[in-house]
This record gives sequence, C-alpha cells and structure tokens, in this order.
Amino acid sequence: MISLEHLCKTFEGGSEVHALNDVSLTIPTGDVFGIIGISGAGKSTLVRCLNLLERPTSGRVVVDGTDVTNLKGAALREYRRHVAMIFQGFGLLAQKTALENVCFPYLASTGKVTAENREEALGYLDRVGLADRASSYPAQLSGGQKQRVAIARALACHPDYILCDEATSALDPASTASVLRLLHTINAETGVTIIVITHSMQVVEDICKDVAVLVSGKVVEQGSVAEVFANPQHEVTRQLLGKESWDE
Repeated sequence: MISLEHLCKTFEGGSEVHALNDVSLTIPTGDVFGIIGISGAGKSTLVRCLNLLERPTSGRVVVDGTDVTNLKGAALREYRRHVAMIFQGFGLLAQKTALENVCFPYLASTGKVTAENREEALGYLDRVGLADRASSYPAQLSGGQKQRVAIARALACHPDYILCDEATSALDPASTASVLRLLHTINAETGVTIIVITHSMQVVEDICKDVAVLVSGKVVEQGSVAEVFANPQHEVTRQLLGKESWDE
C-alpha cells in the first residue's frame, strides 16, 4: 500500500511554483489507481515524487509501512527496483533491440545479462505478444509495440508497483485499447499495483478501480471510479466527463 501524507512540492525559480499542495492519498495493494487532471495539474510531479525522482518539499511517501521519503544511496536504489515506470514517450534505447531493451534492468542492476536473464526477458516479450519481434529495433516497431516492449521491460524489474505516466496518450485508439487490456491482465494475474497518470476519463473508465482528481496541485475528488463517474462533485471532474462546459 502507498500512502501519500500531506505531500507538497514547490519549485524555486524566478517565482515559486506550488506543483503539489497538501496531497493525501491511499493506494491499496493490487489496485489500479487513476490520477487524472488537465495539463499543469501536477500529475507528473506527483508520480515523480512516488519514485523519488523528485523529492517532496514536505510530507511523506509511505510504502508498505515504510517511510521512503528520505531514502538515499543503496536503500533508494533498492526501493526503485520495486517501482517500475512506463512513459508516454516509451523510453526505449534506440540502438538496442527489443530484447536488449527488456534486458536493460538486469544490466543496470548487476552489470551483466546472463543466459537466464535473456530467457526470462524473452518470456516477458512473449507475454506482451512480441516474442517474434525480439530482434527488432524501436524504429521498426509501431507505437503500440514500443509501449508493449516498455511494459515487458517494466515486468523485468519484478515490480510491486508500476507507474504509468500518460502511457497511452501517444497511441491511436486501437493501440490504446490493446495496451490497457494488457495492463489489466497483468494486474489480474500478478496482483501488481498499477498507478495510471492520465488526462483521459476514458482510460480511467477502461482500466481503473479507483481515481483521484487533481486540480492545481490539490486532490479535489477521490473514490471508486463507479462513484466518481456516477456522481462527480467538482466542476473539473464534471468537465472532464463532458457533463459541464469548460466555458461556463
């Protein structure tokens, strides 16, 4: 379980930007949890605080009962091994084959890739339906296939948590549906917790069990997807659902 406790993140510069403002959330183990908001709501900052690519200005990130907010060095690297991330831009290494990309977590962790690692990686590619493209380079793959390779690479981390930061926003509708079905299947079969950062209510409806709505760095609404969709309380939620005009 992940608990965010009064999380704040302020960026200093010419003027202070309060990207997160007193965010408190509980994400149950095994959930598919959506965090939704328009551009600039703080979604990406929030997910980067979850894996500590950004350090919160204040508040705590508590994972399975352990406060991870101030982890450093080996303890931080060990924590990140259990938190995989899937990006909007896929994040694949262009000069590496699909198989080599999936093997990268092994290389990063131990400095080498064993025959056993390669066999396991091939198994993950098979799981995402791309065993026959193991020798292909990213430039030879479609957007949906690239994201499937990214998912296979995430699985190679043996994660407890998968963070999806706008993971389908660069895909066409058919590829989006395919990737979401795959993530849903992975969650059902493995119990891995999946956190979906998105601006699309359709993505939330298709895959998530619970959702939180973020506006200007604040959580303005949260609950089960069924509850929030049936009875949205905040005007931005209603706008995202198409139940209220942005011009009103």
